[in-house]
Amino acid sequence: MNAEDPGRIVLLTASHRVAPGLLSWPAWQALHAAGRVHCAEDAREQLPYLREAGVAVTPGVPGAQELVDACAGGHTVVVLTGGQGDGPLTDGLARLAGSGRVRMPELELLPGSYDLPGARLLDLVRVMDRIRRECPWTSQKTHRGLAKYAIEEAYELVEAIEDGTREELREELGDVLLQVVFHARIAEEDAQEPFSVDDVAGTLIEKLIHRHPHVFGDATAETPEDVHAHWLRTKAVEKQRASVTDGVPLGQPGLALAAKLASRARTAGLDVPLPGEPEGSGADALGHRLLALAVRAQEEGVDPEAALRAAGRAYRDAIRAAEGVDGADGEESADGAE
Repeated sequence: MNAEDPGRIVLLTASHRVAPGLLSWPAWQALHAAGRVHCAEDAREQLPYLREAGVAVTPGVPGAQELVDACAGGHTVVVLTGGQGDGPLTDGLARLAGSGRVRMPELELLPGSYDLPGARLLDLVRVMDRIRRECPWTSQKTHRGLAKYAIEEAYELVEAIEDGTREELREELGDVLLQVVFHARIAEEDAQEPFSVDDVAGTLIEKLIHRHPHVFGDATAETPEDVHAHWLRTKAVEKQRASVTDGVPLGQPGLALAAKLASRARTAGLDVPLPGEPEGSGADALGHRLLALAVRAQEEGVDPEAALRAAGRAYRDAIRAAEGVDGADGEESADGAE
């Protein structure tokens, strides 16, 4: 060792979203070659694996000056931290370097593991688990009690798709995702048939693979119509439904329900006449006329719900113009009333 050599500090980062112990080969080389290894609190899950690999570890991170002193004489010190690094330590090292009074060791930032796509979903599951355990409101919620929020969030997502900004779309997608994670967390507590978010994801993965034989199997599909035909065939085999109307939720909005039923009948090649319109001008007669309009829209490839929403927005703008309100897309009133 050269007494004049200021040594080397390696800041080794490891993502908590990757299984502990799964570090890159350069990371393991640095750990085995180091004179000292310190492990920050946010990387403590790595400790058993480092010790199993024969790496002597000192828990905790020393101050900047102590770390510089430990490197003097050509020594290498590795500091293992979480994926975000160690802010106080790097700030302290920066102050020492900026003072001009300290001969600084070589500083290397070495990523030991990287996040894979979707890694933040692990954070979401962990945060949801803690909120479920510790939040007085969240801990009392049930599937039934949350049902209305799923509907509300779905409509807000549709609104963001049709009229919102990219930021609003991202936020509303998150709110819909929250419903899935929330319900899955509640489901873990069921005494008879518990399941987790991993079970939900696993079921979805199996379904997607099974319904896309042209991607994951030997089938071929040259057009979107071919893909739709594959989807319908595999779905029919899976569900074994007695009627093409089975599985159509009757609680959905009326126009969407009428269009869905018409789509199912047309796909099945059924020529079913619409119910005769009752005499008079009551609600039943109006409902039959709306049914006919929804079926016609579906036949023409128009989403009747989206068409009616567009017309509703135009009507809203006309009302605001009549009121002399500036801007068709003004904010809701201060009390949040619609």
